[in-house]
Amino acid sequence: MSYPIGHFNCKLDAKGRLMLPAEFREQMGEQAEEGFVLRPSLFDNDKCLDLFTRKDWDEQQEKLRAKFNIYNEEGIQVLRFLNEGVRFAKLDASGRIQIPKDLMERGCLTKEVVVEALANKMEIWDKDRYQQSVSTIDKKKILEILSTIN
Repeated sequence: MSYPIGHFNCKLDAKGRLMLPAEFREQMGEQAEEGFVLRPSLFDNDKCLDLFTRKDWDEQQEKLRAKFNIYNEEGIQVLRFLNEGVRFAKLDASGRIQIPKDLMERGCLTKEVVVEALANKMEIWDKDRYQQSVSTIDKKKILEILSTIN
């Protein structure tokens, strides 16, 4: 699945509903109608939420199912870690996603948020936290890492 191109500034209403911009929904097409999966970020320093299409989430779960034995304690622990806090979210008639209160708290989300589309997922950040996070990126280190890919 290809995620939308862009960085989207959005707002949460008082009930925790995230209004996705029309451009975002247009780029997502039918994928948006199938719903999304929200998860707290796996990284302690990233106080944000991961956002996956339902299709991508199902494909990832299938890979995990093939890799980890449900009768193996370590496998179950990996699955618990990856699936802890996960919620399904569907667009309402107004193009909004309801973010549960506990996930809003875990993602430190306030009224102003950013939806950032990455290569393999999307992230929902509090706008101020996002700006703080990207301002600390070591651009020279990133370019060094990228130069090894070719």
